[in-house]
Amino acid sequence: MLNRTDLRGSRRDPRGLLPRARLDVSAAVEQIRPVVEAVHQHGFSAIREATQRFDGVAIERLRVPAAAIARAAGTLEPEVRAALEESIKRARKVHRDQRRSDVTTQVVDGGTVTERWVPVRRVGLYVPGGLAVYPSTVVMNVVPAQEAGVESLVVASPPQRENGGLPDSRVLAACALLGVDEVYAVGGAQAIAMLGYGSDGADETDRCEPVDVITGPGNIWVTAAKRMLQGTVGIDAEAGPTEIAILADDSADPRHVAADLISQAEHDPLAASVLVTDSETLLTRVEAELIRQVAATKHESRVRTSLTGEQSGVVLVDDLEHGLAVVDAYAAEHLEIQTRDARQWAMRVRNAGAVFVGAWSPVSLGDYAAGSNHVLPTAGCARFSSGLSVQSFLRGIHVVEYDEAALRDVSGHVVALANAEDLPAHGDAVKGRFQ
Repeated sequence: MLNRTDLRGSRRDPRGLLPRARLDVSAAVEQIRPVVEAVHQHGFSAIREATQRFDGVAIERLRVPAAAIARAAGTLEPEVRAALEESIKRARKVHRDQRRSDVTTQVVDGGTVTERWVPVRRVGLYVPGGLAVYPSTVVMNVVPAQEAGVESLVVASPPQRENGGLPDSRVLAACALLGVDEVYAVGGAQAIAMLGYGSDGADETDRCEPVDVITGPGNIWVTAAKRMLQGTVGIDAEAGPTEIAILADDSADPRHVAADLISQAEHDPLAASVLVTDSETLLTRVEAELIRQVAATKHESRVRTSLTGEQSGVVLVDDLEHGLAVVDAYAAEHLEIQTRDARQWAMRVRNAGAVFVGAWSPVSLGDYAAGSNHVLPTAGCARFSSGLSVQSFLRGIHVVEYDEAALRDVSGHVVALANAEDLPAHGDAVKGRFQ
């Protein structure tokens, strides 16, 4: 079932050889550019037209009524409510510890620099709603923003025909549990444009004011719109289809490995599931498990398409040292380590959105209830990007405070550097204070 890439005996850079989905975001940008520009220029009318065209829903208002949000919380199944509440509690515990304190450095007598950590004022949190709906993503977006101290939070999620043109009721319920009451029934590129540029609505109470930062996963059209808005607002990352890599040796349980590969393949036909192993014996057993488990899973067709696609497969390596180099080159959104001494290998990983250690830490745990965040960099972006956190909503501001004596003491150096850069007025601004 899995495509094979045999890297045994090779030490060349594996990045171009590894399974990876081919997504042309630049081409997608050109396709959605008219939608984004129309929303920028025409607001509500353009959003309504795009929503009718792409979602098949005729919306009369952008904003979800507060009564509908409260009603959704009241109709939530008890076991789902309990699970969401536990997810919120654990996520708060982890993200609260990410808060940063202001730091003042005494550079010299009479001269200090204070680094203040200040939250952005308003954020737009996108929650997808295509092949699946994601109340858990509400938790993962909202909790770090709240713990950062963001003043104004807005959620956008696609309207669902089966829910009367509102976002999925479980998404709305999660918003209610978190105290978020500004929710818009808008999805796709038009939602990102609305958040970034703001929009009028059916009346003054229906307006969406522009945000400072947009976060949250989405499909390629959402990713393309985020790229277009980069620079107008802050963007967390360009998230593509989800992915898992598993580094495993012959000690791994093939049932666990197969189940975890399937769990990510379930998201999307373009989802990537990659096994990296030095054990052909394990591979044989995993493939047998895949045949058995795929046939029994609910979304068999979607899973089979994902597992047999060019973005998924198995990579054979010489040993775990080689395997570590391969998974670092792949830079997976989710990386599982199912080996002997798993923690030792996990602590050496350089590139991954999140690392799941050992047989009892599956990615599914991180999706819902580990306390970690599941909004993570994809498509190799974990080489230079981090997952969503409190830090995503904070800005560092340096506050410089020198007294007369401290400035006089360093003035000669300032003047010397100003003259070296042929910016004499910079030096004059200092010298003039002492004349």
